[in-house]
Amino acid sequence: MELRKAGLFFMAAFVANVIVAQSYSKYVNPFIGTDGTGHTFPGPSLPFGMVQPGPDNHTSGWNHTSGYQYKDTLLLGFSQTRFSGTGIGEMGNILLLPFNEKQLKFKNSYHKESEKATVGYYSLVKKDGIKVELTCSERVAFHQYTYPEREAKLLLDFQHGIQFLNDSLVLESEITIESNKAISGYCKTKGWVTKKYFFTINFETEFSSIEELPKAKKENAPKFIVDFNLPKNQMLKIKIALSTVSVVGAQLNLKTEIPNWRFESTRKNAAQVWENYLSRVAIEASEKQKEIFYTSLYHLLLQPSNIADVDGQYRGADDKIGMAPHNEYYSTLSIWDIYRGAFPLLQILAPEKIDGIINTILLHNKAAGFLPIWTAWGQDNYCMIGNHAIPMILSASHNGFTGFDKTEALQAMVETSTKSHINSNWDLYNQYGYYPFDHLDNEAVSRTLESGYDDWCVAQMASVLSDKTTAAIFSKRANYYKNIFDTETKLFRGKDSRGLWRTPFDPLTATSPMNNPGDYTEANAWQYFWTPAQYDIDGIKSLLGGTAQFTKKLDDFFTIESPNPNKFLGQEAMIGQYAHGNEPSHHIAYLYAFSNTPKTGQKYIHNIINAFHNNIPDGMIGNDDCGQMSAWYILSTLGFYPVNAANGEFILGSPQVKSATLHLSNGKKFTIEALNFNEKNIYQEQAQLNNSLLSNPWITYAEIMSGGKLTFQMTNH
Repeated sequence: MELRKAGLFFMAAFVANVIVAQSYSKYVNPFIGTDGTGHTFPGPSLPFGMVQPGPDNHTSGWNHTSGYQYKDTLLLGFSQTRFSGTGIGEMGNILLLPFNEKQLKFKNSYHKESEKATVGYYSLVKKDGIKVELTCSERVAFHQYTYPEREAKLLLDFQHGIQFLNDSLVLESEITIESNKAISGYCKTKGWVTKKYFFTINFETEFSSIEELPKAKKENAPKFIVDFNLPKNQMLKIKIALSTVSVVGAQLNLKTEIPNWRFESTRKNAAQVWENYLSRVAIEASEKQKEIFYTSLYHLLLQPSNIADVDGQYRGADDKIGMAPHNEYYSTLSIWDIYRGAFPLLQILAPEKIDGIINTILLHNKAAGFLPIWTAWGQDNYCMIGNHAIPMILSASHNGFTGFDKTEALQAMVETSTKSHINSNWDLYNQYGYYPFDHLDNEAVSRTLESGYDDWCVAQMASVLSDKTTAAIFSKRANYYKNIFDTETKLFRGKDSRGLWRTPFDPLTATSPMNNPGDYTEANAWQYFWTPAQYDIDGIKSLLGGTAQFTKKLDDFFTIESPNPNKFLGQEAMIGQYAHGNEPSHHIAYLYAFSNTPKTGQKYIHNIINAFHNNIPDGMIGNDDCGQMSAWYILSTLGFYPVNAANGEFILGSPQVKSATLHLSNGKKFTIEALNFNEKNIYQEQAQLNNSLLSNPWITYAEIMSGGKLTFQMTNH
C-alpha cells in the first residue's frame, strides 16, 4: 500500500527529531512478566526479530515456556530462540554455556544481583567468574564472554531445546565443523511443531580443540566441549545466525547484518531500533506508569517474528522454499490471542508491518489449504480454536490496507470456513447449527461461539466485495450462537444432537482441553457468554430482554465469585467472573459502554489496570500471549479498546494518564487529553473529538490515523 513508503519516510523524519530530546527505552524493564505466569523473557531481541538469545533455566514445564523464570537459580546456558508469554514452550535451540574448568561446581549458577537487561542487551556474571553479555540483530545472536583467565571452555549443545509433550526433541541433525572458527548445519526437531532450522556459528578466536560428548539414549544431535586460548582481553565473541531455509541463508544473514566483531556497535544499533519504535507514543504519567507502559509496548513489538532471510527466502508450511514479498514472512502468530487487541494496535503503531502479516497469512493458506491458526517457525501447531486469521484480514481491509489481494483473501476466508480441517468440522456445524457435544467431545460451546464471529467477518468481507450470496450464507451462520442459548440459565450451554441440554450444568466451572475437558475453552459459561457481543451486541440484548437486563447481566458477571478459581483453566486475575488472565474476558468491561451504566465499566477498567499490572517481575498476572495482555494495557491506558477487533471501532473506556500523543506513520499526531485527571477522577464524560462531542461511545481507526485530539472530561463520580 502507499502507506508503506510514505509511512517510513514520515516515521524516519519524526524519529530523527524526537530521539535527541528524550529516551523512551530507559523505561523498558524486560524483567516485568518474568516471574510467575507472565512467561516473558529478559534476553535481547529486535522488534519482529527472528532471534531471541537469552538464559534458559529449564527446558520443560508450564512455568518455563520461555525457558526462563526470574526466581530460578539454575542456569543451563544461553539458547538463541524463544517465545514471549506463551502457555506452551517451543524453540530454545542451540545452547551455549561458557564455563571455568577450575570452578566446575559453579558451572550452572550465577549471581542473581548481577543480572541486567535493557532493550537489545542482557548480561550476568556466573559464579565461576565468567561475565556473559548478549545482544543481537534481527537474525543474528551476538554473545560476548569475558573469562577470568585466557584458557576458556564452552559447551555447545545442539540437542537442547524447550520441550512440549516429548522426550526426544531432535529427529535428525547434520553438523559440520567448517574450520576452527566456524560450525554450521541444521537440525530437525519435534516439539510444539516439527521444524527445521539452519545455522552458522562464527568464533572471533580460533578454538584449539573440540570434543564431541557421548550421546544419551534418544539423542540425535551432538554436544561439544570447545577449548580456546583467548587473547589478552580474555574475551570470546561468538555470532550465531539462523535461517529456516539453508546454511547459505544463515551465512548471508550473518554477513549482511553483523559483518564485524563490534559488540558494542551492535548493541547500540539494537537500542536505536527500539527507540525508533518506542518513541511513536509519548505519555504524561508517573515514572511507574511509564515503566509499565513502555515495557508493554516492548512486549507487544517482540512478535510476530519475520523469519524470512535477508534475501526474502523462507520455508513455508508445506516445507517448500518461497520468496516473500518485501522480504517479509511472519511467524509466532498467536492468532487466537492477538487478533483481539494486539493486531488492531499494530495497525496504529506499526502499520508498515500489516500488509506483510496479511500476505504471510495468505501464503500459508496456499501451502496448507486453510488459514493459519497458531504458527511457530512457519509451521502450524493448531493451538486454540476458531479461525481468527479471518477477523485479522477483515480488520486490515476495513482499515484501508491495500497491499494484498482482497479477492484472494475472501476466497481463503470462505475455503477455510467451508472445507473441514483440524478443529473445524463444518459438516457437523452446518447440520445442527451448532457443535453438539455428543459428537464433539471438547469445547463444543466455545467452538460454536467463536466460529460465529468468524462467520460474521466472512459475511462483511463478502459484502464489501459485492458477493451477496456468500454474505447471506455467512450472515445466517453468524446467528448460530442463538441455537445454544438456554432461556432458563440465560447462558450459552452445551446441547447434544437430539437438542437436549448438557446435564448437570455448572456455569462457574471452567474447562480446558488439556486439564479439564468440557464445553468451554480455558473458561466457563459466564465468560463465554460475552463472545457474540464482539459482533452482535443488539442480538445479545434481545436474548436477555433489553438494555436493562444486559446491564444487570454485566453487573452479575463482575460480582459473582467462583469458589476455587484455577489459573491453569484460565481463571486468574479475577473480578467476579471476569478473568483478566485470559483473553475471552478482555473486551467485557468495555461492553458497559452499551449499557445503562457506562461508568461502571470505567471503574472496572481502572481497577484492572491498577490491580493486575505492575512494574515488578511478577507484575503481569496471566500469560502475555505474544503481546495481547500488553496490548490491552496500552490501549486501556490510552482510553479505548476494540470490542469488535475487525470493524475499525475502538470503544471508549477511561484514560489512565493525563495525556498521550501518538506519532503516526503519516506524519500526523493523535493526542489524547484527560482534563482534571487524578487518582480520584477516574471517570470520563463528554468525550470530544476535535472539539466536537461524540454521539457514540467509540472512535474509529480512520479518525485516529487522520490525526487530531480526543479530549475526556474526568470526574470522581
